[in-house]
Amino acid sequence: MSDSFNDHFSKRSADYARFRPTYPPELVVWLASVAPSRRLALDCGCGTGQLSTLLAQQFDRVIGTDASPAQIANATRHERVQYRVESSERSRLGDASVDLVSAAQAAHWFDLEAFFEEVRRVLRPHGCVALITYGITETTGEPGRLLENFYSTVIGPYWPPERRHVETGYRLLPFPFDEIMAPEMTMTTHWSLDQLLGYVDTWSAVRQAEVVLGRTPYAHFVDQMRTTWGDPGMRREVRWPLSMRVGFKN
Repeated sequence: MSDSFNDHFSKRSADYARFRPTYPPELVVWLASVAPSRRLALDCGCGTGQLSTLLAQQFDRVIGTDASPAQIANATRHERVQYRVESSERSRLGDASVDLVSAAQAAHWFDLEAFFEEVRRVLRPHGCVALITYGITETTGEPGRLLENFYSTVIGPYWPPERRHVETGYRLLPFPFDEIMAPEMTMTTHWSLDQLLGYVDTWSAVRQAEVVLGRTPYAHFVDQMRTTWGDPGMRREVRWPLSMRVGFKN
């Protein structure tokens, strides 16, 4: 997320804060267990603080940074989290001051060469860096098939090119650190139809398709989902497989 970053999310920051899923608690427990200490975590590209607030349950202090003022304005507050409007490639933190640098669902937007240089600068000796992403949304039955078709076929051409890194679990990204194997985890929630539809409406490809095609494709998808979901208040399990690249300053 360079100084002239492509901002796909600011216009819907409030919806982003409302509808984005929450990371599993075991993720931050594990990250804290591999960090050299729990004094300070830096969460880059923090958005509205989905991971930052969880990290605050394990770390004494968390700095959450995002280049979007709108995202920071809508971030969830926590007594141990300080939010800053800053690019991920340049922070105001001191050298060798951070135990963990995290980037959740964000690293594919960064200027990675500059970001990794900044990571090396701010990490303490043997400090930890974690790039985290969650994959394609899954749910059960016919709604799951409709969701996959909408993602891949209807709005597939409108995903930014960086999205391929999410779909490949960040395996194609360079990672110049001493990498360790991360445990397998899945982000899971139980959502009503309106919650799932609200989340889908935050997708960057939905915004891009809207510019070209208007709201018709999304509205048709909503109609299909309402027909197949059943009771709209019924909660279905929704899943996202987590992928991580985790390593240490070398």
